[in-house]
Amino acid sequence: MDRAPGMSVRLKLTLSYAGFLMLAGVLLLAVVWVFLLRYVPEELYNTGRWVADRPGSTFIPDRADLERAFVPRVGAALVFLLVFGLVGGWFLAGSMLAPLSRITRATRIAASGSLSHRIDLEGRKDEFRELADAFDAMLAQIEAHVDEQQRFAANASHELRTPLAITQTLLDVARNDPNRDSDELVDRLHFVNARAIDLTEALLLLSRADQRYFSRDHVDLSLIADEATETLLPLAEKRGLTIETSGDIAPTVGSHALLLQMTTNLVHNAIVHNLADGGSVWITTRVRPETVLLTVENTGERLPSQLISTLVEPFQRGTGRIRADHAGVGLGLAIVKTIAEAHDGTLTLTPRADGGLRVTVELPTA
Repeated sequence: MDRAPGMSVRLKLTLSYAGFLMLAGVLLLAVVWVFLLRYVPEELYNTGRWVADRPGSTFIPDRADLERAFVPRVGAALVFLLVFGLVGGWFLAGSMLAPLSRITRATRIAASGSLSHRIDLEGRKDEFRELADAFDAMLAQIEAHVDEQQRFAANASHELRTPLAITQTLLDVARNDPNRDSDELVDRLHFVNARAIDLTEALLLLSRADQRYFSRDHVDLSLIADEATETLLPLAEKRGLTIETSGDIAPTVGSHALLLQMTTNLVHNAIVHNLADGGSVWITTRVRPETVLLTVENTGERLPSQLISTLVEPFQRGTGRIRADHAGVGLGLAIVKTIAEAHDGTLTLTPRADGGLRVTVELPTA
């Protein structure tokens, strides 16, 4: 935004330093003058003549003599203080504002699109050092966020292109082969279209949670866990799994729809990524002094620790954990993490010693 030209901060500080120095000098000289007028004995201020009755014929000055001797030197001293204050203040202000110049230069570099630049201000911790460190931390966070958004956009484009490419291929085959079974083509198109819809809805939900565009109400995680379990119970029975829910009333504040989606994703993942037969899923809620916990555990294969850290990344489906009959869209745990963070909570993934995964969501208590 264009602003009217004005004095720089360095010039303002210079004038402030010089003005303060001039004021201190005037006060000091005033004190000296008052001392000469008040505390020098009155009888010494005679006519300003030679005292002949004293040894050496001493000359005693009067007030006029003091004024003639003092006033010119006061003027010279004030001029010296003014010049010294302006010159010294200019260099002192420049030295004090040097860190601010580095911060300004880094800001302009960041505004040009280069987020990798850092100030790295040296010296002891003061106000400028705190500002520079805070700016470096902000740049690092923005850079990581931009990189994450770019990766997400690239992955989302790839994931959305896949069903569209499959649809195009199926339509080309149907055009070139009119005698092909239309029912099979319709079924495959329906499956591909349903997957594209699921992916689009997941992306919209992820964006909504990330932007925190939702209302907050008092909710109970234990009731949400029961609701998600009841919804997915037929799927668990179909796969021969058992689901157990337990725990305390866990009050928190947030969006009921998003927290239900988060819990549903966790329970759905626990069902899908489980043993082929005879597996189990445990859902528990706990209350701590300042937080509430939702924990979802499931049996399954042993998971390496390096795989655990990648499961919350978008479109990371975990090689070896996906069943062919339910691949999903690769956004389940990414949505869970985003919803938890949007509610000022955390998501923790821990491999179980006997195989499977333990997922814990910790949210602020109501």
